[in-house]
Amino acid sequence: MSPTSAPTAAAPPQRKTPYRVSFGHIEVGEAGRRYVHEALNRNWISEGANVQRFEAGFGRLFGYRHAIATSSGTDAGIVAMAALLDCGASRGDEVITPALAFVSTANCILAAGLVPTFVDVELQTLNIDPALIEAAITPRTRAIQVVHTMGKPCDMDAILAIARRHRLRVIEDCCEAHGATRGGHVVGSFGDLGLFSFYTAHLICSGEGGMISTNDPELAGLCRSIRSHGRRGGQLYFAFDRIGFNSKMNDLEAAIGLEGLELFPQTFAIRRRHLNRLWELLSPLEDRLLLYRDGPDEIICPHALPIVLRDAQASMEPLYQRLEAQGIQCKTLFGSLPTQHAAFAFLGHREGQFPVAERIGRTGLHFGVHQYLSDDDLVYAAQAVRAFFA
Repeated sequence: MSPTSAPTAAAPPQRKTPYRVSFGHIEVGEAGRRYVHEALNRNWISEGANVQRFEAGFGRLFGYRHAIATSSGTDAGIVAMAALLDCGASRGDEVITPALAFVSTANCILAAGLVPTFVDVELQTLNIDPALIEAAITPRTRAIQVVHTMGKPCDMDAILAIARRHRLRVIEDCCEAHGATRGGHVVGSFGDLGLFSFYTAHLICSGEGGMISTNDPELAGLCRSIRSHGRRGGQLYFAFDRIGFNSKMNDLEAAIGLEGLELFPQTFAIRRRHLNRLWELLSPLEDRLLLYRDGPDEIICPHALPIVLRDAQASMEPLYQRLEAQGIQCKTLFGSLPTQHAAFAFLGHREGQFPVAERIGRTGLHFGVHQYLSDDDLVYAAQAVRAFFA
């Protein structure tokens, strides 16, 4: 199948009742409302005191020296990729990125004037396959972008060793992986830059919004400049040193995010219990399904529950439709960006180039484990999956 005839996701069945098990949910509490009112009382809701507090609090929580808030996780990626242009890259240079990922991972590379070089993933982790990275490196490769898919940390030791050998930057997409750790180190601290999203389904939520983490003061300064139109030093004075964007977070988003920071330990613990509960409930189906548990010396961020059919020739579509019809909101497992999404047909890839990503795209889905679900909701979702196979 050519990219131009790539299948589109089937429309979910029409339902008259709300989802019982939604993918994500937000409830703004007393602290969030207080921070919102403080911003309103200052009569200033663009980037201000709340954003500064949010950046500082995020850095303290996870141990990042610098945290730069942006208007979305996608904008965090665009700003980070654009920063490569001040670090020796030229427009048209390449960034290695996994074939299986949310669409923004490739969009941010293209938006910055660079070119994505896709690499297949591992079935057992959903993450970029380190064994395939070096074959994809060319004289124009400038960086490796990894994605900690579904909150499962990548093999950063192997990836960093490759990057050092070839003198490449490493950018970590941690949008689904707030607080995930490998070898006792939090994601977003291994590479040069980390990217985060605060959309509704994520553990820290600000409605919209994103963050860039780094321990490098020079990169932090570049990102602050780029997110504010390329201004010198990121200041308001009209002196523009580079191409930039209007990618700033505003104080209302930061107000919601500040509450998310305060609740993060509790949120992480609840969602981890939910994830463990679903692993327990679905373990009798492990001859039919791949479940993605913690690996040695790692803690997965409980972003969602991904499942992949063990039968590589099957389709997840019947299960997807069944769960949706029963009020369980599902999403596919992204699929192969270069070969299963028409948006990237212009890059000229063909079906079969990324067999694992394509297989996961056909046979995988995920649904929510957020903190507002009850144990009865988890049992209901697991029973629906088990009934399908029965």
